[in-house]
Amino acid sequence: MNYDQARYSRDGQHEPLLSEKNESTVDTTEDSPLPDDLTRDELTLPGLSEPEIARHYTRLSQMNWAIDAGPYPLGSCTMKYNPKFTEDVAADPNAAVHPDRSAESVQGNLELLHGLQEQLATIGGMDAVTLQPPAGAAGEFTGILVAKQYHEAHDNDRSEVIVPASAHGTNFATAAMAGYDVVELPSGEDGRVDLEALEAAVSEDTAALMLTNPNTVGLFERDIEEIAEIVHDAGGLLYYDGANLNALLGRARPGDMGFDIMHYNVHKTFATPHGGGGPGAGPVGVVDELAEYLPSPRVRETETKAGYELYEPEQSIGKVHGFLGNWLVLVKAYAYIARLGDDGLLDASAKAVLNANYLAEQIDLDIPHGPFHHEFAATAGDRDAADVAKRMLDYGVHPPTTKWPEMVPEAMLTEPTEIEGQSSLDDLAEAFNLAYADSDEVLESAPNRTTAARIDQVSAARDPQLSWQAIDADADGD
Repeated sequence: MNYDQARYSRDGQHEPLLSEKNESTVDTTEDSPLPDDLTRDELTLPGLSEPEIARHYTRLSQMNWAIDAGPYPLGSCTMKYNPKFTEDVAADPNAAVHPDRSAESVQGNLELLHGLQEQLATIGGMDAVTLQPPAGAAGEFTGILVAKQYHEAHDNDRSEVIVPASAHGTNFATAAMAGYDVVELPSGEDGRVDLEALEAAVSEDTAALMLTNPNTVGLFERDIEEIAEIVHDAGGLLYYDGANLNALLGRARPGDMGFDIMHYNVHKTFATPHGGGGPGAGPVGVVDELAEYLPSPRVRETETKAGYELYEPEQSIGKVHGFLGNWLVLVKAYAYIARLGDDGLLDASAKAVLNANYLAEQIDLDIPHGPFHHEFAATAGDRDAADVAKRMLDYGVHPPTTKWPEMVPEAMLTEPTEIEGQSSLDDLAEAFNLAYADSDEVLESAPNRTTAARIDQVSAARDPQLSWQAIDADADGD
């Protein structure tokens, strides 16, 4: 890679709004069925040719970053490339079915959803699955509500959920939103769950332990069976955060490890679109004992096995999303699993682990613990991880997640996923090393070759300007 030529340059990269390029007035005085107070005589719109519009949006896309442009090694996020064939499947006219149609008239839809339920149950080692939750965090919340319903049905007065220090922030929020007190569990010196600390934390108040395996620094919890035994002996449930399931596909199943509940991130594990506010999907799987508490409706085969029907589990927590979930996202997940098959899923997890360990060997930063599964947390040491990350932008790559997990000082949590080839990983490692070796002066001013310069993150968080109008008003002093 030639780093002397920046991928982006702020010089000449300002792209005006369409309205700033050209405006034309459109006459709207033609007869309208709307009342006069809801209409106007004229409307000012950009008057541009098709090539001008195409170039405008192309330039905007070149000023941003995307998985189609290059690696997106945000640790924990699992930013996979979204294969285009799944978009074709979702765009099939036959998939455009109104969600309120009767079950009898959408048997094909129900067959696909039932098939996805079965596939996910097999992959996770679960007995039953709901497809309703619209995101991973919503799946977490659903799973903990199922746990809460279970304890209430058995007259178990449980008030606490244990969450490891290395857990995703959503775990803490989920437990609190469900009404539980959060007990934070410290990590051991090896970066894994401290069994003595866990034994001290569990009690008759423990409703569940929320755990990610492999954990947030890419380490497999080798004592998982003992962890499950400790939690179960206390009467609690073991919840699996599916954020890192990408490392286990086809090789190990949470249900076999002793987990009672889990959520799946289809964007992380099965390559549906990620980010942008949705829509997403976060299916939840449970062991048989908890199936009757899942959201309603669920899909099952009819008694005669002649078709599919919707039903409500006996002690369901109710709906957590409209209808049967985000249908087209689920179609993409089904298509991805079907296309890869057993061998393809095995290959995906193998390459995810291989790529993480290969990249870790190529970079100069210190990396505690190891070997790793799909991700690792390097430390920038006495450098500021955020400064190193911003400098990496100048070398034409997207940086990893920074400053988290807190158990690694100045963390740079990196996950290349299985989609990257060796040359891509080598480029990423070179950017790591070049940025890390730069002087403090250079790091503190970075990025210097991007469309947008360094922003004031504190001011941006405290005084967000969410529209061009707000920015213009601020510039005018209004």
